Amino acid sequence: MDTLYSFLIEPLSHDFMQRALIISTMIGVVCSVFSCFLVLKGWSLMGDAVSHAVLPGIAIAYVAGIPMAIGAFAAGLLCAIGTGYLKNNSRVKEDAVMGILFSGMFALGLVLLTKIETDVHLLHILFGNVLGISTRDMVEAGTIAAIVTAIMAVKRRDLMLYCFDPAHAAVLGLPIKLLHFGLLTLLALTIVSALKAAGIILVVAMLIAPGAIGFLTTRSFDRMMMVAVGVSVFSCLAGTIISFHIDAATAPLIVVIQSLFFLGALVWSTTRRTTVKANA
Repeated sequence: MDTLYSFLIEPLSHDFMQRALIISTMIGVVCSVFSCFLVLKGWSLMGDAVSHAVLPGIAIAYVAGIPMAIGAFAAGLLCAIGTGYLKNNSRVKEDAVMGILFSGMFALGLVLLTKIETDVHLLHILFGNVLGISTRDMVEAGTIAAIVTAIMAVKRRDLMLYCFDPAHAAVLGLPIKLLHFGLLTLLALTIVSALKAAGIILVVAMLIAPGAIGFLTTRSFDRMMMVAVGVSVFSCLAGTIISFHIDAATAPLIVVIQSLFFLGALVWSTTRRTTVKANA
């Protein structure tokens, strides 16, 4: 018992670990909540596209001397809107458009970062740096995460209906276009809030795994969201604490834990479905 107590409490004696635990909890909540809508809508590839597309925005923001969050948000939103425009005005399917657009923007970002003298470490951008989060970064990310979470909580029913059945939502008089672009904007903001902690690559997993786990283990949206938030926050806290003790990269360890939860949920769901069919 004493060993477990010291295992959990020892990290709290360090300021950087306190900040890491706080920000990991905040991004765990906002990513898991949005994950439910993303999985329900079938926008997993969109999350991947937007997260990679923020890279040139980060580089341009550094050159312009403006906060990287602004550049990342602008680039992510541009990718999301551009995908919708090209989908509606070309014969190419949406998945192909997203693949071309986000890979092109990602490559452009890599070119810009290699030509610009910057103190921003590329690996930190790609994979995050939870343990290097400053108080300013924590406040910035926390503010964005809180705003996004509040909006999703208030508009939960409208967003859920739009993601589940857009045609039915239109019949009920809901503003479909506003919800569509609003969801894209929230996606870009969610990625920005988790950018410095999880990086543009690992944030994709944090935006998909919690919702997928909730989808596999529950039959109602509210329970799906509760499971997603619980799993995400636990994974973030456990990954941060364990990484401190074993001296491992924090964000990848968080994703590993979430992946293990997903595998467990997949096995449990498959077993339950098999049992139900056998008893039918």
